Amino acid sequence: MTGIYNAHDFQRKARQRLPRMIYDFIEGGAGDESGLDANLAAFRAWQFLPHRLRDVSRRDLTAQLWDRSYGLPIYIAPTGFNGALRPGADAMLARAAARASIPFALSTASSESIEEIARAGDGDKWFQLYVLHREISAAMCCRARDAGYSTLMLTVDVPLNGYRERDMRNGFGLPPRYTPRSIWDGITHPGWSLDYLRHGVPKLKNFETTETQSAEVQAALMKRRMDASFDWDALAGLRDLWPGKLMVKGILRKDDARRCADLGVDAVILSNHGGRQLDDTVSPVAVLPEIAAELKIPVLIDSGIRRGADVVKSLCLGAGLAGIGRPALYAVAAEGEAGIDRLIAILRDEMDRALAMLGVAALSELEASLMRCV
Repeated sequence: MTGIYNAHDFQRKARQRLPRMIYDFIEGGAGDESGLDANLAAFRAWQFLPHRLRDVSRRDLTAQLWDRSYGLPIYIAPTGFNGALRPGADAMLARAAARASIPFALSTASSESIEEIARAGDGDKWFQLYVLHREISAAMCCRARDAGYSTLMLTVDVPLNGYRERDMRNGFGLPPRYTPRSIWDGITHPGWSLDYLRHGVPKLKNFETTETQSAEVQAALMKRRMDASFDWDALAGLRDLWPGKLMVKGILRKDDARRCADLGVDAVILSNHGGRQLDDTVSPVAVLPEIAAELKIPVLIDSGIRRGADVVKSLCLGAGLAGIGRPALYAVAAEGEAGIDRLIAILRDEMDRALAMLGVAALSELEASLMRCV
């Protein structure tokens, strides 16, 4: 892949290939979008303080979470409507993750169904749950369990959908709104448009089952109208329902993290939804040290990770794994499945170099003393 050396190169190529409406959907944030830059700046604020004269001739990037071992300390974070980027994108992401021996998290709003992705590869799969309707959510949990998903990831930072002005200006949604501008945008991006014409409008396959066909559920889905009444008692009920590992995604407060642990949640994910929900929300990496020090359960993180060095910083500050969101979308949009493989290889190399330069031979040696906030 000529000219591809990092996630930013994939981003530039994705922007060239995608119509503006689609690129803005994956890249846009909430409100003034100050949260997007803040997430990146929060990682830059942490600087390395390396050891010297240590034997780092061999490095080990193997990561542990609970009783499982992974090839790298990353997972593919859940992202919705990926079929708008490229047909079959969810399966591409799942297969690439399996080859790299890292987890893949499937979104409730995926373009391919829970069952289709279960058949796509033999890697560890997690299912991310949005609660739009209690009964439908319970049915999806049963489907994920029966399909062999090891972990349920409940996202709790979407009582309402974020105020995403790019999407509103572009008229993004289902069904798509055709305007002279959007038609011209498609004409000037022929590679994407040919895929669109061959495969048709991307669908939200998890909502094509019999029990999700009601007008109420469909309306809630199209408007991203979540169940804003879902509370701690409802989380306790979900813990009783789901037999596997349960994560809660969207936590940013220490008291909320403690309460999750007290309810039997197996891990929390510090996340501000990549800046897509509430602008000016604290960056997860800023609160990671205090929350990780407080909890006995694993703490994961996403939002703002672009480099392998960002992953290493997260692990130094107490994270167990780091979620790769937008970079994975850039890669699949730009180069398909081969792009995901290439992105993971780049991140692996960046992490490996960071360990060597820090004087660290294994992830287990990463600690807060290797960092300074400036």
